Amino acid sequence: MGKVIASITTSVDGFITGPEDGPRYGLGKGGERLHYWVMGGAWTYDGGHNFAMHGPDKDFYDNLVAGFGAGIVGRGMYDAAGAWGGTNPFPGPLFVLTHRTEGQPAAEAGFTFVSGLDEALAQAIEKADGADVAIGGGADVIRQALAAGRLDELVLSTAPVILGAGKRLFDGFDHDVNLVIVKTVSSTYATHVRYAVQK
Repeated sequence: MGKVIASITTSVDGFITGPEDGPRYGLGKGGERLHYWVMGGAWTYDGGHNFAMHGPDKDFYDNLVAGFGAGIVGRGMYDAAGAWGGTNPFPGPLFVLTHRTEGQPAAEAGFTFVSGLDEALAQAIEKADGADVAIGGGADVIRQALAAGRLDELVLSTAPVILGAGKRLFDGFDHDVNLVIVKTVSSTYATHVRYAVQK
């Protein structure tokens, strides 16, 4: 069996979105700065960029996703991303953790709605067929998996920005967890750290 790996981008002050995140402002107001590393430079919600991921960021990302066979995200992330235009853009099937399983997209879209973390992990592990399972957020899904002792790795990309408001990754998390640094990569737009979760 592969690893279960959660990855997400945060601000220096621990926010994964700015305020008012959702379909209009996916990462919240000001939150687009979190993903300058993904876009390869400054961008705006109205499509104002002509960059692509490159350099150390692309090397880090490509290495991370190369082992993924399936993924899990929360409904908030799915909705904020506009369902990625209706087609799963990630390697392998994507399981969407939600209490609102009605409106399940057609199978060819590559998304499966599931109502609980255990169910999502069981299906994702089966479909990954020995490859890694990615947990891509939001924060609540990552907190649940970490609290349940289901994560093998936690990958944090920290953007050089202080947002001051939004959604915090570890808001309300009260577990004591030891992490071991496995790899660190830095670029102009982020510092990426892969942590092994000690169990």
